[in-house]
Amino acid sequence: MSLLQQSRKFLTAVILILVLTVTSACAGATQAKGTSSLPALNGSASYQQLESGNTVAGQDFGTWVSQTAKGLVKDAYVRDNNKLGVVITPQVRPNEVQPLAKSLVQGFHKNFPNQDLTVLMYAPDKKLIMTAKYDVQSKQVQYKAA
Repeated sequence: MSLLQQSRKFLTAVILILVLTVTSACAGATQAKGTSSLPALNGSASYQQLESGNTVAGQDFGTWVSQTAKGLVKDAYVRDNNKLGVVITPQVRPNEVQPLAKSLVQGFHKNFPNQDLTVLMYAPDKKLIMTAKYDVQSKQVQYKAA
């Protein structure tokens, strides 16, 4: 083999290795970026439903919470008409999280009565900070810090 052929084979092998390395690294970064601490839905839901709810009533309530609580709530979603997830804004102080959760439980109960409810409060970085559980039998709310 001539020096030119050997150089071409070597260069082709190096380029192939680089392409595979870069492609694998990009795929891993995309998968890591796509992970979230928020509960996942099945793949058949539309984008709007992913944002605010997986039922029409839940979607309407999640949208209403997001629009009404401007300055306090960055995003809200409802799952199965009994779980409300709320991402708060940085303007919400730590001592305001529980009163906000209480208000959300009250509004959530008015819209979805006669069932146990859960409100999940997330920090602006989407990490769970508090869970409020409403028990329809005792009509009590239990708060649990994450």
